[in-house]
Amino acid sequence: MNYLTHLECSKCGKKHDADKVQTVCEACGKPLFARYDLAGVKEAVSPEDFVGREASMWRYWELLPVRDPKNKVSLGEGWTPLTQVKRLGETVGLQDLWVKDEGIIPTGTFKARGLAMAVSKAKELGIKRLALPSAGNAAGSMTAYGARAGMESYVFMPVDAPDVNKVECQVVGAKVVLIRGLITDCGKMVAQGIPEMGWFPLSTLKEPYRIEGKKTMGIEVAEQFGWELPDVIIYPTGGGTGIIGMWKVFDELEELGWIGSERPRMVSVQASGCAPIVKAYEEGKEESAFFENAQTLAAGLRVPHALGDFLVLRAARESGGSALAVDDDEIMDAVGLMARSEGLFACPEGAATLSALRHLIEDGKVDRDERVVLFNTGSGLKYTDLFEVDAPVFDVGEKIDYKNL
Repeated sequence: MNYLTHLECSKCGKKHDADKVQTVCEACGKPLFARYDLAGVKEAVSPEDFVGREASMWRYWELLPVRDPKNKVSLGEGWTPLTQVKRLGETVGLQDLWVKDEGIIPTGTFKARGLAMAVSKAKELGIKRLALPSAGNAAGSMTAYGARAGMESYVFMPVDAPDVNKVECQVVGAKVVLIRGLITDCGKMVAQGIPEMGWFPLSTLKEPYRIEGKKTMGIEVAEQFGWELPDVIIYPTGGGTGIIGMWKVFDELEELGWIGSERPRMVSVQASGCAPIVKAYEEGKEESAFFENAQTLAAGLRVPHALGDFLVLRAARESGGSALAVDDDEIMDAVGLMARSEGLFACPEGAATLSALRHLIEDGKVDRDERVVLFNTGSGLKYTDLFEVDAPVFDVGEKIDYKNL
């Protein structure tokens, strides 16, 4: 059975029909949340029932919006490792540090969760043509799932987006359009093309279902910890769908009686060169302003304005968490530290969480005996253009001084 009942505006509460194509709230233009008959879910399933189910995000079917299983478009996304990193913890001074590693997911990024769900629901609603503005990784995910669903896909990316994202989109048959600008400029181009092309835009939080895929990260953390939540979750924030989704599902899990009322302190991390949410947090504002001259090597964090900024800020404040920015140099140092300590080749966005953690410990905002989860949102293998190989080269037969390599 499916327990989706309706869509509800996250700002004004207006209800919308979940069986019609929807974008944002028709009254105030804010993101829509999927709502469920949680009493029915509670009667139908318990945490014990998940044992033995498929090792993907679709194991939580009763809490997902796709009504008919035949519309599921999947590459096996979800159920990623939650790994204790003791050596890394010792380095920064924590006893109980964990990494939720989304880098091994299909398309190498957590974006696969949201786009798998959004494409599945689009298929169910009869949509045939998709479009998306993206800093890179979301485009790669959407086009992969679009290809699997047999849909047409168009992606608009900044011209300086990582080459790997351009290639993966083109390989699966999508139309790639490069814009000399930021992701917000790409979004305008997508919107302008709707009347002529008739595509459905899957922009972050401008449709209701990407968040439902992302929220499964929160359910997984709960299940993997025996239905107890950690003390702190540190999350890299561009559009913010992941942190919003987890905060949403924690309420759903509490209403189901699967967890208690305690929540992790939610920490939103951005890059110093593009930190609109951090700036709003520090200024005590409910929404952020457009961040001028946005620039960071962490492409997924270069989002100068997010539609769901007020929801990220709400999660940080209601949980007793925070929002902070870290420099690009710190981020790249953290990539190396995670790799050398644990063999985890994190993407720059994921490594930013480690940089933030070190600041939080230094400032006394994280105790050394607390359980902390860092989210690595993608594979560092998609960012090899940021690195140079420093290796000696020898001719065949040349004498090598092995001790001084």
